Amino acid sequence: MAIEMLAKPAGAWCPECKPGRGCQSYENRPAECRSFNCLWLIDQRFGPHWKPNKSKLVLTTSQDGIEIRCDPGFPDPWRREPIRSEITRLAVSGEEHDVTVLVIIGAKMMLVAPDREFDLGVVGPHQRIVRELEGKRVIGATVVTASDLDERM
Repeated sequence: MAIEMLAKPAGAWCPECKPGRGCQSYENRPAECRSFNCLWLIDQRFGPHWKPNKSKLVLTTSQDGIEIRCDPGFPDPWRREPIRSEITRLAVSGEEHDVTVLVIIGAKMMLVAPDREFDLGVVGPHQRIVRELEGKRVIGATVVTASDLDERM
């Protein structure tokens, strides 16, 4: 994830991180890092197989959903069992409760619905994901600029 204070862009290794050894300035890390809590740490629904160093995934929340961020060097672990089935269950619950489930691989995003995935490609900071619904069921997803979305409302 991006860390503004360290000028670290999303999808790049933090200059303070040493693979296999962790953060080299953990005691002095910026507030942005201190306030971050991986969903795996705080939500008991996610068992030990979700631990980031095992799964190669980091779970976060957003304003409208759950984000599953893949280690860019390992783009496919979210497709392996039992994680894939658990993501599907999150998507089923998400449709019922109006919560999106996104898989993020570098700059690319995929919206996960119970019965399919929508490859959204690269979603920029000034873009928004718009779901097409049939009742509560997600039947489509597109990416629009935030200004286009404002005009629609």
